[in-house]
Amino acid sequence: MFGDMMGKLQEAQQKMEEVKDKLDAISVVGEAQGVKVVVNGNKVVTAIDIPQMIIDDRDKEQIEDLLLLALNRGLESADKVAQSEGASAMKGMLPNIPGL
Repeated sequence: MFGDMMGKLQEAQQKMEEVKDKLDAISVVGEAQGVKVVVNGNKVVTAIDIPQMIIDDRDKEQIEDLLLLALNRGLESADKVAQSEGASAMKGMLPNIPGL
């Protein structure tokens, strides 16, 4: 019984590592008025693009607000991707318990 449970635990651990590696390769974009932020599925910001016209036309506070908005949108998208990938990796790993 415990051997089977340990095997399942190790299998789950391996699946989660595979999901983490897969999420490193997935990129999502958050955007706010031309400011783009690229975030991978593990919620790491990998790129920021601020168009020159934004810099020329806006003050520091507006640029910071746009960055915050774009970052949060990118992180929200990354969170959705991570949840989806984690759920698909765990599908079939847990016993089917009615009511859960």
